[in-house]
Amino acid sequence: MSATGASEETSARGAPGGPLWWPRRRSMVLDIMLGVASAAECAAEGVGFAHDARMPVAFGVVLGLIVGSTLVLRRRWAIAVVLISIAVTPAEMGVLLGVVGLYTLAASEVPRRISAVLAGMAGAGTFLVTMIRFRQDNPQEDLGSALWEAPLFSLTITLALTAPPVLLGLYVRARRRLVESLRERADGLERELSLLAERAEERAEWARNEERTRIAREMHDVVAHRVSLMVVHAAALQAVALKDPEKASKNAALVGDMGRQALTELRQMLGVLRSDAPAEQKPVPLASVAVAATAAAEAATASATESAEDTDADAVAGVEAAGPRLAELEALVGQSRAAGMAVDLSVEGEERRYAARVEQTAYRVVQEALTNVHKHAPGASTRIRLAHRGAEIAVLVENGPSERGAADAGLPSGGNGLVGMKERVSTLGGGFVSGPTEAGGFRVSAVIPDRTRPRPDMAEGDRARTA
Repeated sequence: MSATGASEETSARGAPGGPLWWPRRRSMVLDIMLGVASAAECAAEGVGFAHDARMPVAFGVVLGLIVGSTLVLRRRWAIAVVLISIAVTPAEMGVLLGVVGLYTLAASEVPRRISAVLAGMAGAGTFLVTMIRFRQDNPQEDLGSALWEAPLFSLTITLALTAPPVLLGLYVRARRRLVESLRERADGLERELSLLAERAEERAEWARNEERTRIAREMHDVVAHRVSLMVVHAAALQAVALKDPEKASKNAALVGDMGRQALTELRQMLGVLRSDAPAEQKPVPLASVAVAATAAAEAATASATESAEDTDADAVAGVEAAGPRLAELEALVGQSRAAGMAVDLSVEGEERRYAARVEQTAYRVVQEALTNVHKHAPGASTRIRLAHRGAEIAVLVENGPSERGAADAGLPSGGNGLVGMKERVSTLGGGFVSGPTEAGGFRVSAVIPDRTRPRPDMAEGDRARTA
C-alpha cells in the first residue's frame, strides 16, 4: 500500500462515522477531564505554595492552573508532561500530573531507557521532597527515631506514586503491541486467503475454459465426420436416384444410419456431462477454498505434468468410457468406403488394449483425417497405417491428389480439425505432424505414448515412477 493510500485509509478511519472516530473522541474527552482535575488540584496546592514562598496567592493559583492543564497534552508530549511534573515536585503540587504522566510515558512508544531515566528522576524528586517535609514536620527531640522513619516513609510514598503507574503503563504497552501483532497477522492471513481464493478462481476459470475447448473438440469430431459422410452420400443419392433406385435406397439407408449414430454419440456424451454436473451448488467457505488452493499448488509444484494429466483424466473419464476405440476403426473405414473412397488400412505390430484416452485420440485422428479427405480431396485414394510399438502407438493417414472431375462436396471448413488433432495428441505428450506431400496429397502423422506401459529402454526408477 502506498503512503497516499495509507494516509487516506487513516483519515477515513478517523473521520466521523469511521471505526476509530468514537475511540479517539472518547480519549479526547478523558484527557480534558484529567486536565481539568489536574488543574484544580494544582491550583489548590498552589495556594499553600504561595504562602510558603511568601508570594501572592493569585500567582500560585495561576501557576497551578497552567501546570495542571498541561496534562491535556500527555498523549502527544508525554516526556514534556513528566518533566513538568518533576520540575514542580519541590512545590509539592501535581500529584495527579506526575502519576498520569508516568503511566502515559510507560505506555507510549518512547524508548524504555528514556522512560526508566524519567521515572527514576521523578522517584528521586518525590523521595527527597517527602523526606525533607517529614523532617520539617517532626520535632527536634524525635530526631533519633526520625533517622529511620523518614527514609522508610519517603520510600513508601515514592513507590506508591511511581511504581503502580509505571508498571501499569508497561503492561498496557505490551498488551497493545500484542493486539497490534495479532491484528497484523489476521490482516496478513486475510490477504493471503484472498490471494489464494483469487488463484483458485483463476484455476477454476482455466479449468472451465479447458472443458469448453474439450467439449467443442468432441462435438466437432462427432458431428463433422458423420455429417460429412451424410453429405457425400446425399450427393451420391441425388446423382443415382433416377438411374439406380436400388443403389439410391442403399445410400439413403446409410445416411439414416449415420445420422442415428451421430445422435447416439452426442446423446452419450451430453448425458455423461449432465450426470457429472452437481445437483446443487453450495457455498464454500473461504478457508476451505484457500486450503484446497494451497494443496493444489503444492501438488502442481511437486509434479505439474502428472497431476494435470491425472486431473484431466478424472474429469473426462465418463465421456471417454463411452468414446470410440481402436476396434471400431474397421467400421469407420467401412463407412468411408461405402461413400466411394478407396481406403487401405494396414495394422503393424501386436494388437493390444491401450488406455481409453490413447485409443480415443488415435481413433479421432483417423476420423478427422478421413473427414478432411472427404472435404478437400474427394475421390482421392487414402492409406491408413496403424503401428503398435513398445509403449506408444503411431498413426499415419496419407491421401493422394483429388481425382480430376470429382465433384466437390461443398462442405464448409472452419480450420479447426488439424488444430484439434494437434491439441489431443499434445495433451498426451505425443507428437503430431501434418502437411502436403510431394505427390500433391496430404499427410497426417501422430505418435501417441501410452504412459501406463513403460518403454523397454526405461531405467528401473523411471518404470516405477511411470507405473
